[in-house]
Amino acid sequence: MDRSSPDALAEPTPRALKDLPGPRPWPLLGNLPQLDLPRMHEKLEGWADEYGPLYRLTLGGKPIVVLADGPLIAGILRDRPDGWRRLGVIGSVINEMGGDGVFTAEGDDWRRQRRLVMSAFDPGHLARFFPSLVRVTERFDRSLAEAARTGEPIDLQAQLMRYTVDVTAGLAFGSDVNTIEAGSDALQAHLDKVFPMIYRRINMPFPYWRHLRLPIDRAFDRHLAEVHKAVHRFIAEARQRMAAEPERAARPPNLLEALLAARDADGSALGEAQIAGNVLTVLLGGEDTTANTLGWALFLLHRDRAAWDKLVAEVDATVDGDERVLRDFDRTRGLDYLEACLHEAMRLRPVAPLIFVEARRDTTLAGMPLRQGTIVFCVMRKPATDPAVLGDDAAEFRPARWLDGGEGPRALNRAAMPFGAGPRLCPGRYLALVEMKMVLSLIARNYTLVEVGTESGGAPAERLAFAMFPVGLRMRLAPRPGR
Repeated sequence: MDRSSPDALAEPTPRALKDLPGPRPWPLLGNLPQLDLPRMHEKLEGWADEYGPLYRLTLGGKPIVVLADGPLIAGILRDRPDGWRRLGVIGSVINEMGGDGVFTAEGDDWRRQRRLVMSAFDPGHLARFFPSLVRVTERFDRSLAEAARTGEPIDLQAQLMRYTVDVTAGLAFGSDVNTIEAGSDALQAHLDKVFPMIYRRINMPFPYWRHLRLPIDRAFDRHLAEVHKAVHRFIAEARQRMAAEPERAARPPNLLEALLAARDADGSALGEAQIAGNVLTVLLGGEDTTANTLGWALFLLHRDRAAWDKLVAEVDATVDGDERVLRDFDRTRGLDYLEACLHEAMRLRPVAPLIFVEARRDTTLAGMPLRQGTIVFCVMRKPATDPAVLGDDAAEFRPARWLDGGEGPRALNRAAMPFGAGPRLCPGRYLALVEMKMVLSLIARNYTLVEVGTESGGAPAERLAFAMFPVGLRMRLAPRPGR
């Protein structure tokens, strides 16, 4: 059978969902008691080792298909939004938090919003924004330089998230929020609480918070209120700019002004709630995912000093003279080895190790009929680390595998899908890669990695809170000799 087909699978599969293998469910609750939510991805990966790349769970009496086969996952993702959609409960939870944007939209509503969002993150727009990105990176450099001078460890994830929030707010909303230098009151500190609560609520068997607010919900409400205050401030500032310069509506310089121009031109095209929802969606999407990938990449590179030294040499050959920060946008499209390191980090430590979807119509999967509404959990890391596809060193950090030429990188791109696949491919992928190149090139150019790990010195544990992040990751730097 053609392995690129949506119905492809390495082994023959049962004809009916009920015939799939899987862990034995408990009475009433099914397999739910066996799932530790913060480590759910690891449990599903382990069951894939035991039961194969297509197996069955039962959660609260509802059958769930778990899929760890790359071509089948790719087929599902290519068939969105018409054949498959994001799990409905995800959309309802995010929307009630005020996130009614492109992430949760479906069908024609998604297509309309997608065009606006994609145009804001295309390479041409990034090139025009690049001088502002350089300024944010210089601000980030100042914070690293002080930590390197004192030798104090850095809370790596918090610092990286401040950087990504600043970049996203500047590019997408035209606002300089400067969370890097704002300290504990930064917007990032409130955004940090959103993804964990989304993950908690989508996995609750009953939406209790709609009827009873527990202390954790009341605390979250306060954080969410601060986030919404910032969202509405961004919108108000954008409207002020557009009122002062009406020509901005014809050629909006950022995503928010493009959304506002579309709303003003045709009020039926985009509602005010969708404008605010897209601001929140882009803030969240631009914060955790990029920062977590950078954290994992720095950890893996610290453990592989030969790879780090090769990356440093490439950066030195790319950055001009005595400059500390890469200032030429075109050169960010180079740095091939650095980019290979990022792709390898995303393959081994994907920030989205699970994708939850449901069928929008009756369909088949590997020849097995599925009813409309069937839920599928896509386990993303298993195909990307499959020795049958990538060889015996599939679990090792080896950036050079992305530069081998020939079939190697093509097989990798088919197996590893860190930005998703198909029509709903992440619109911010270009920005994410440029941000990560700027941060890694800055550190490589100016600092020595003294330590990247946990306080105990071990590897950070993986935790899933909608996005997968390293627990307790710290970094200590020293000024690089001669810099």
